[in-house]
Amino acid sequence: MAALGERWRQWLPKVQPPPEWGIEPVPASHRMLGWLDYAVLWGDLGIGLLVILAGTFLVPGLGLSSALLAIAVGSLLGCLLLALVGAIGSDTALPTMVLLRPVLGLRGSYLPTALNVLQLFGWTIFEFVVMGVAANTISQALFGFSDYPLWAGIAAAVVILMGIGGPIGFIRVWLEKFAVWIALATGAWLTFHLLTTYNISALFTKPGDGSLPFWVAVDLVIALPISWLPLVADYNRFARRTGRAFVGTLIGFFITNFWFLSLGALVLLGAGITQEPKGFASAIALTAGWVALLILLADETHNAWADLYSSAVSMQNAFPRMKQRFLILALGILAFLIAISLDITQYQSFLFLIGSFFIPLFGILVADYFLLRRRGYKIGEFYQTQGQYWYRNGWNIVGVIVWLAGVIVYHVTDPVTLGAFLPSWPQLIPDS
Repeated sequence: MAALGERWRQWLPKVQPPPEWGIEPVPASHRMLGWLDYAVLWGDLGIGLLVILAGTFLVPGLGLSSALLAIAVGSLLGCLLLALVGAIGSDTALPTMVLLRPVLGLRGSYLPTALNVLQLFGWTIFEFVVMGVAANTISQALFGFSDYPLWAGIAAAVVILMGIGGPIGFIRVWLEKFAVWIALATGAWLTFHLLTTYNISALFTKPGDGSLPFWVAVDLVIALPISWLPLVADYNRFARRTGRAFVGTLIGFFITNFWFLSLGALVLLGAGITQEPKGFASAIALTAGWVALLILLADETHNAWADLYSSAVSMQNAFPRMKQRFLILALGILAFLIAISLDITQYQSFLFLIGSFFIPLFGILVADYFLLRRRGYKIGEFYQTQGQYWYRNGWNIVGVIVWLAGVIVYHVTDPVTLGAFLPSWPQLIPDS
């Protein structure tokens, strides 16, 4: 019995505090992840109920064939930029927000840090909402018991424990041995049921209603991998080799992002549901069964884990002495308290707004690192208050101006994004 117990303990996920080197480069002894590790990690992060829910926003504005094309184009563009930023993290062994110091200055990097913590915190809330709603849907249907705050609280507790456990053990002990394979099998099961339940040929011939332009749909798809840009280096800094981490990130996220967004479009068109979370969760359950919904619900904790863990890492860019464990616990509890009273109707607009800030910023970072400085960042200067990246009192004014100009250009060319929050904005843009 003792031997059997020891064997089970080897396979069960372990929860332990992550190494506390903060925003310093990851030591060489901890840079141990290869291409398969990253294909598993990013492939798993491309799976989730929120990804399927995002796919429902593409139809019926677009027809199914146009929606699938938009998913392919947007996934390729977004995943390529995601993998490039991850490569900078692999080269330097630094977290994402710290990488912005050469572009914006040491203090200038606090601007995107604040924005990133806000958006990651928002994603964590959304994850808690969707997980709570899905778990409550299962509980009510199977047992007649309904308590959304309870189920959201259980999801939050699991995510907080995962965050405290750190990334390396999470990837190698939990994802690679159990979670990702169960999630992929569930995705295959859901795909099979969608293809055999609904008349796919009829769905392909049904035109869109024209309410969503094609390139706006591409923007929405890009927003999913782009939403991971501010945290990709938090994980890719553990890579043994940059090239292999790049390939694993690109392939892993592209495959599952394309796959599960497509499932979302099929669910909405086939079941004729609205984009409201309860109806969406029920449609999946009725199509593929309650077990499939439960497994997707469990996998959703991984996305929330990444958001919560990176929220803490990002905050350390501005407050390097704060402990990750304290930040993870505090942010997780606060996200839960907000989640039990949040209206998710602004989810689509939230995705667009994220991309408007981070696409220009990380485009500048990629150009600065690969083209201007030719992968020549000086790691020691990242922490010097009078060093090369200090600029003027910690601010690279030119970099900040270029970044803000990119954001303005985005909102001028696509006034709908900001218009969701400021209805008068589209009227200020000529010929919009």
